[in-house]
Amino acid sequence: MANVTVIGAQWGDEGKGKIVDWLASRADAVVRFQGGHNAGHTLVVGDVTYKLSLLPSGIVTGTLSIIGNGVVLDPWALKAEIEKLTAQGVTIDAENFAIADNCALILPLHRDLDGLRENAAGTGKIGTTGRGIGPAYEDKVGRRAIRVCDLAHLDALGPQLDRLCAHHDALRHGFGQDPVDRESLLAELREIADYVLQFAQPVWKRLKKVRKAGARILFEGAQGVLLDVDHGTYPFVTSSNTVSGTAAAGSGLGPNSTGFVLGIVKAYTTRVGSGPFPTELSDEIGQRLGERGHEFGTVTGRQRRCGWFDAVLVRQSCSISGVTGIALTKLDVLDGFDVVRICTGYRLDGRILDYLPAHAADQARVEPIYEEMEGWKGTTAGARSWADLPAQAIKYIQRVQELIETPVALVSTSPEREDTILVRDPFVD
Repeated sequence: MANVTVIGAQWGDEGKGKIVDWLASRADAVVRFQGGHNAGHTLVVGDVTYKLSLLPSGIVTGTLSIIGNGVVLDPWALKAEIEKLTAQGVTIDAENFAIADNCALILPLHRDLDGLRENAAGTGKIGTTGRGIGPAYEDKVGRRAIRVCDLAHLDALGPQLDRLCAHHDALRHGFGQDPVDRESLLAELREIADYVLQFAQPVWKRLKKVRKAGARILFEGAQGVLLDVDHGTYPFVTSSNTVSGTAAAGSGLGPNSTGFVLGIVKAYTTRVGSGPFPTELSDEIGQRLGERGHEFGTVTGRQRRCGWFDAVLVRQSCSISGVTGIALTKLDVLDGFDVVRICTGYRLDGRILDYLPAHAADQARVEPIYEEMEGWKGTTAGARSWADLPAQAIKYIQRVQELIETPVALVSTSPEREDTILVRDPFVD
């Protein structure tokens, strides 16, 4: 049986939570491999809604859930999320949940720096969630990070704190802030250490054992390819690589383990925060998409910007991430439109482009080239087979897969787990 890697093929918020939950119910292990608690998933199981930011989606079904080494971990946010889910009846213990002992930690000083930078940036704001993700990744690469394994050796943390505080104290001074309170930081770490360490282990070994037993592993990405620090709309991106190739490095399993790559794609396009958005609609159509799609960020609550489906961007994402098949979500939001549009190319300074250029100024100036299709009057909500879909909705799906040069594997027609049309089973690739 194949393993499956799930990534967002747009700017995040594509509906990964429902798809990952659907797949997790058939997997033996689910692994988060990058990002932090800046990415949210909403799961609807029966009458219960679960909102996750850090924990892998499989935790709700009792599936072995693992936070890989590619994630940056806020231990206090982790504790709060576990307590919230426990109150909803979810069991989380060392049997069904593990954290890589070499995960870098997000500390209060990272949250401080994130906020100070954004507040001072003026028109240069990136639009971060302010949760310290970027600064934590900076310290990881700068070899200043405090990691999960360090929580078991806090009495020997002096030299690491020297390096960390030398860096942050200089930055804080530039913002007119006091130096890091080392004793307060140590006290907070001592208070949370045992809670985190109960889940800590070399997860690469556990995953190796799971794989050797022939079990199904689901690799769960956060955000979307267009937010990738290398391949996204830089600098309006996240601080990690969100492409499928990160699943190997961020989990401790090799690239031959990541299997079928499923790209989650919304039937239209949304984006949270700043940055270029070629098909954005600021009219009543954009408002209608946002209202019907309930487009508010799971983590931030910020309203998402909305626009028509951009086949250029999704084709680019699928190519960069080696997507095997897509899961098309929120098709029902397009129900009732007389006409639907798909962006098939861009105009820039008299040239026609079939890709998004790398420079932010060019990205902001491209003009979308649209193809129009007849809409459909019937409903797609709750459909579980092709026979349940209006003919024009099927034509729309077929045109999407032609333009993005990637086949459709799943179609999601509501937030409910079972409202899914299975075209190709990723686990039996």
